[in-house]
Order: sequence, then structure tokens, then C-alpha cells
Amino acid sequence: MSYQPKVKICGIRDGDSAVEAVRAGADFLGVVLVEGVRRQLTRFQAQEVVRNYRIRARDHRIKRLRQKGAKVVGLFRNQDVRWVNKTAQEVDLDCVQLNGEEDEAYMRAMWKPVIRQVRIKSDMSQDELSDLVDHHLSLDRIVLLDRYEEHQPGGTGKTFDWSIAEGIANREGVLLAGGLYPENIEDAIQQLSPWGVDVSTGVETDGIKDHSKIRAFIETAKPV
Repeated sequence: MSYQPKVKICGIRDGDSAVEAVRAGADFLGVVLVEGVRRQLTRFQAQEVVRNYRIRARDHRIKRLRQKGAKVVGLFRNQDVRWVNKTAQEVDLDCVQLNGEEDEAYMRAMWKPVIRQVRIKSDMSQDELSDLVDHHLSLDRIVLLDRYEEHQPGGTGKTFDWSIAEGIANREGVLLAGGLYPENIEDAIQQLSPWGVDVSTGVETDGIKDHSKIRAFIETAKPV
């Protein structure tokens, strides 16, 4: 592999996991503020995780963190615009990821840069996906491609048919998500050459972030 995709480690719930992910080479860290999901953090909990990470990232003894750092992304879904903006500010997020049915007016009202989740249904055409992705990219949004599940907005741990994303996932600003693991990330990269990849379930053991899996995932995605 001649290039290294961006890597987003999502579902971070503690400072140690954030630090380990960035040490390993993560470019984005995701904290979940979607109501009623397994990895949800309250605003206060997210503040503590992000504060812990940022304090340690400024530590001169942790060279990798100080030099590189990572953008912190907050995940939201169909929540009040004012609440999302206030939360993004108070938690000290770098970006907001929108995972619901937020419309253009909602996205334009965000104070922080937007990552737009696009959930791919089995009957979606490649042309339809391409047009949708280009629309968001033209508005300086990052696009995250994920599998559509009717009753679950993300974090399913299941892949979608990657063939629909051929020639799309490699566009600058597109993250590939859904069912990625240390065991299949190399295949995904070889097939799609994505600008970036996103993982949550694939680096967990019994629902908890597994630091060895985080390292294995990033080392495979970004070989030295």
C-alpha cells in the first residue's frame, strides 16, 4: 500500500483509549452524544474525556501526541440545533458528525465543521451515492459512508457492499465505515483506497475499547 488513509477511532469513552489511539496514529477520535445508544456519553462525561485527552496531548513527554494530535468529533442524531452547538462548544469538539435526518438548514447552522453520515441502503445506485457525496464535499463537509440499518443509526459492526463505493470512497474527504476490523481493513483499502476509515466495534472486546486491537487496526491501515 503506497498511501496511508486517515483513521477515525469512534466510540471513545475514556482518556486512556484516546491517548492510545493517537499514539498509534489515529487522526480523529469520536465521542458519542447520540441519545439512547450503547456508547452514549453525557455532555459532562464527554467534557471529562476530551479534557483528559487534551491535557495529556500537551504533555511535552508524550512527543507523538504533541506533534500530531487528533481532531475530536462529537456524534449527534436529530438533536436540537442549539443544544448541539452549545455542547460542541462546551465539550471542545473540533467537528460534529450528524447521523440522522438533519436537513440543509440544520447543517448550515452548525458552528463546527460537519461530518455527514451517509447510510447506504441495498438498493442505492452508485450514481445516486456519487451525487450525494459530491454535494456534501462541495460544501466542505466530510462524508462518512456507513451501512443502513433501519433501527440502528450506526455502530452495527456490519459492512455494506463495498462495490457501490468504488471510485467514491477514494475522494478527498470520504471516510469508509461499517464492519471494519483489523482482519479486513487491508482488503477494504486494497479495493477502495479510501481517503479515510472509521472503526468502533472492530476495536472492542466485550463492548470495551481494546488497546491492542486499536494498535493492530491502525498498524494494518497505516503500515510503516
